[in-house]
Amino acid sequence: MYQTDPPLPAKETLPTMYDLASEDPQEPGVPDQFHLLQPRLLDEAFVPPSYPADQVFVASDLNLYYDVRHPLWYKRPDWFAVVGVSRLHEQRDLRLSYVVWQEGVNPFAVIELLSPSTEKEDLGQTLREVEQPPTKWQVYEQILRVPYYVVYDRYTSTLRAFKLDGSRYVPIKLTEPRIWMPDLDLGLGVWSGSYQGVEMAWLRWYDAMGNWILTPLEQEKLRSQRLIAQLAALGATPDLE
Repeated sequence: MYQTDPPLPAKETLPTMYDLASEDPQEPGVPDQFHLLQPRLLDEAFVPPSYPADQVFVASDLNLYYDVRHPLWYKRPDWFAVVGVSRLHEQRDLRLSYVVWQEGVNPFAVIELLSPSTEKEDLGQTLREVEQPPTKWQVYEQILRVPYYVVYDRYTSTLRAFKLDGSRYVPIKLTEPRIWMPDLDLGLGVWSGSYQGVEMAWLRWYDAMGNWILTPLEQEKLRSQRLIAQLAALGATPDLE
């Protein structure tokens, strides 16, 4: 574009956020803001009642090593949960990665957050040569045999879920954007609301009564509201400062 006098604003002449790549082409899947916030919400409300907190491990963007025959091969799910395993590695240390042949327990649920560069692989639509590492779909379905695989597209608020049936994933037919996982006694659904000051459609967990599980901050806010209501009922004026 030729220069004008006076010059046009940069917003009108330079590429925008939507024009420029947000990822390294050599390593697609590098987190953007959504890929940072959404896993945090999943972490905060993942409280399966059948498992004590110290027997639940959740991670996002962490290397998941899955094949003892190829110990350097890994996948990096946007979010995954393992139940029945120590929250800390050998009950004492934070994990640098999750190595299935050392842990002895495979993930129970994996969630991938679609981005344009990873969509085909996340949905099992790519092919690999024999000597290349398998796709995410192949790893989750055939090697790790993860019971639940969930894919979410924030741009369309579309939730797709697959459940392991024998040796293959079968799509879960959804009448509403919610999935119940009976072995966890938890469900996962699309919730429209504000998280971290951002109003949009988020993935979050719900309980057996269909209620969204509150984050610690939401719980604290609810307790404060109840205390204020109790004090007001007694005729007291609470000091909010």
